[in-house]
Amino acid sequence: MGTVVVVADVDAAIMTATITPAAVSATSSRDRHSRRRRILGMIGRRLLFVVPVCAGVSAGLFAAAAASPFDPLVSYLGARYTSTSEADKAILAEQLGFDQPWYSTYLQWLQGVFTGDLGTSRTFGQPVAQVLTERVPWTLLLAGTGLLLAAAVALVLGVAAGMRRGGMLDRVLTGLCITVQGLPPFVLSLGAIALFALGLGWLPVAGLSDGGADPTVAGVAEHMVLPVAVLAVSQMPWLLLVVRESVSASRSEDYVAGALARGIPDSTVTRRHIVPTSLAPFVNVVGVRLPELVVGAVLVEEVFSWPGIAGAVVTSARDLDMALLAVLTVGTTLAVMIGSLFADVVAAMLDPRVATDG
Repeated sequence: MGTVVVVADVDAAIMTATITPAAVSATSSRDRHSRRRRILGMIGRRLLFVVPVCAGVSAGLFAAAAASPFDPLVSYLGARYTSTSEADKAILAEQLGFDQPWYSTYLQWLQGVFTGDLGTSRTFGQPVAQVLTERVPWTLLLAGTGLLLAAAVALVLGVAAGMRRGGMLDRVLTGLCITVQGLPPFVLSLGAIALFALGLGWLPVAGLSDGGADPTVAGVAEHMVLPVAVLAVSQMPWLLLVVRESVSASRSEDYVAGALARGIPDSTVTRRHIVPTSLAPFVNVVGVRLPELVVGAVLVEEVFSWPGIAGAVVTSARDLDMALLAVLTVGTTLAVMIGSLFADVVAAMLDPRVATDG
């Protein structure tokens, strides 16, 4: 009887040893499937807010413009504004629709958007779609290059500082981040122009090309150096500090100490364990900082006379060019929301600990 028990125990142990890997695999597969469903649910919930948020932002913009003390006829008439009689101003306002209630103007604009007609920019004298086609690619080039440069440098330096927290490199980088973080992008832009363009003469001051010549790849690349560098430096402090903190926290985890104790090289532990766990907070912060990136890009474009949407934003806001201003505002809101959602999805895919109920 004892022998039977032993055999039964051995058989049970064999069965357990045989079944466990499959059971673990099935459980892991179910967990991954459940995780994917939760991520898809998060995407769906976030997308449901896109339309009402954009509608609220656009309606609030038209209401705020109507309450604004600025008269759109100032930009329309220019120097003739002071010499034009009030009666003529009233006639012009009626002809241009400036005398309509804001909600009436808003509904007309909304109807045009749904029918594919974005309207005509009064300031530029062009269809809004043409203004966007000419300017948005330059803004995407500048902002995208600046963000990629900031992310790459912040990741490298943040890992280096976090691995040797308290060292000389960590103290220098932390001090620089705190200093740069308190400087607005336009101050950095003016300082860069004064030093590298006017002082040293290494780089051009502004624009896409020299002397109004047609833009070339080499010329645009040369003129991009300063604005891209300024935009990257202005976005780098938060990214670098987050990587530093995340790497420092991961380095103190038990599994890292165990890996080092087993003789695994420090570079291997950093590359395979510490850096991957630090990417999720890093990506999340990139998404959170997107609004600041948009504002920084606008300021940098203005200082460097970059032909992006910054000039269109400033001009349309000054002249209350609602057809253009509304599209730019809603487009910026949409870009920030989609970019933030993308960053959250990537963070959730990188780290299973990231919540997906937002």
